[in-house]
Amino acid sequence: MQTFGFGALVGGLITAPMIALMYFAQKWQDLSFAPFDVFDWIARALPGPLVTFGIDMMIEILIALGASVAGTAKTAEQAMAIMLFFAGGIVATIVMFAILRRYGSRRKEAFGLIAGALVGIPIAYVTASMGQSSVNAVVNFVWVFLLFITWGNLVSFSAPRLLFGFAPALESDDPEAERSVEVLDRRRFLIRMGLATATITVAGAGIGRSLAIAERNQAQADLAALSVPAPGMPMPPSMIDLPNEDDPLKPALGTRPEYTAVRDHYKVFIRSQPTRIEEVDWTLPITGLVSNPLELTLREIRDKYEPRSEFVTLSCISNRVGGDLISTTYWTGASLQDILRDVRPTDDARYLFIRSGDGFYETVDLDMIKSDERIMLAYAWDGRPIPQDHGFPLRIWLPDRYGMKQPKWITEIEVIGDYKQGYWVERGWDEVAAVKTTSVVDTIAIDSVVEEDGQKLVPIGGIAHSGDKRISRVEVRVDREDWQEARLRSPLSDTTWVIWRYDWPFVEGNHSFEVRTYEEDGTPQIEKRETSRPSGATGYHQKAETLYLPDDADA
Repeated sequence: MQTFGFGALVGGLITAPMIALMYFAQKWQDLSFAPFDVFDWIARALPGPLVTFGIDMMIEILIALGASVAGTAKTAEQAMAIMLFFAGGIVATIVMFAILRRYGSRRKEAFGLIAGALVGIPIAYVTASMGQSSVNAVVNFVWVFLLFITWGNLVSFSAPRLLFGFAPALESDDPEAERSVEVLDRRRFLIRMGLATATITVAGAGIGRSLAIAERNQAQADLAALSVPAPGMPMPPSMIDLPNEDDPLKPALGTRPEYTAVRDHYKVFIRSQPTRIEEVDWTLPITGLVSNPLELTLREIRDKYEPRSEFVTLSCISNRVGGDLISTTYWTGASLQDILRDVRPTDDARYLFIRSGDGFYETVDLDMIKSDERIMLAYAWDGRPIPQDHGFPLRIWLPDRYGMKQPKWITEIEVIGDYKQGYWVERGWDEVAAVKTTSVVDTIAIDSVVEEDGQKLVPIGGIAHSGDKRISRVEVRVDREDWQEARLRSPLSDTTWVIWRYDWPFVEGNHSFEVRTYEEDGTPQIEKRETSRPSGATGYHQKAETLYLPDDADA
């Protein structure tokens, strides 16, 4: 127990400042942050079902805690990465303590070097190969390797002082030599060690946090500087009236915003951190089965091809019924049909194989592109360059497909003849990933009661979405009675969600509110509740609330 306890304590005391130093170094000099790189490598190496199980568990926990999945999922994932790395440091230290206690060594310094190298080399290799640092990979490798050599030496320095009470226990068999060395009190040693590691941890994390805030503020300032649309881009909806501005139906109070601010758009990506690509270093090669291979800069894509814009609702295939992994914004890009006309795919070309800077990849059927002029390589949201954490410089938009089929941070397009499975398809998700029609109760607006012909009415509101299949009708049911038709607000486009509203005759007490919708051709939303894996969640959404009319409500 002494070995386990001291090993765990020292492991925590050494690993915590090491994480803080790596965080500081990342924010200061853009060196790799090993906890995220190791976590990303593990996620990529594990079997798909296991990765999906972990994602599902994290989402369920966030929902149970009442947290926004869109707003907190990535933070939770990053916290998991740090905790995993911290736990790994503790376990490795316990193992070293056990080896030193059992075998001893007159060369404990050499043992520390060897242990540090055995752990550090593979982790340094992972950070060099998986990291997104702008620093040379060799420099990153050396940085992480030296950190672990230091870790190994600190462990081998601490073990004899805690396990045996003094340093020479593993160095000398001469009792006189042992007695000649001042015995170091374990408690004093741990206090000194704790103070030192706490100082390093707080300083490293604090300075790193300050640098991170400065970096974020600069990014926001850069985004604000782009308030004027880039050349060739149409005015974004934030600068003009929305196309349905004059629609007489107003959303019920508490309905989610019809148009999602870019800063609030949900984020899902396969790495712990967004991929960073600088425009000056980026070109898009389009190669493979083509008669005219091209390598385009972002400026060439903007200037050479007529921009097309579309209001788009994008949703994640992992979204639960009623979840918030769904957003609507204004996309601008170049028609993929136009670009393909220039590269001229050969007769045996069948697919585009698209690779991304974060290691993601996906296959897109050429026949789908040829039949749908809306498919674009998008370079702007809301009239501004797509932010780095949403896929800058380029991402694809495929109507009526979940986000898992739509690569961002695109770095290469290869025209191929044989089908290849995409990143998530290889991990067991649906090959087509067509959007499932859904509807959501966002609000029961008890605080905005209206009166009509002496009857108090409570606005009920939410959204309905069907990809590009359009919504024809939404119905609401209260307390499992008859379905009542809701009113629909004109959508921003044929590819966005629809805002609906139903003014319910108020009755005080406990109630359940349920919603369903129909596609344009009359196809009903799927009633059976299914989980999101592998093809997207289905089922009716409902809310249950206890309602009492406020004394001061307008009536």
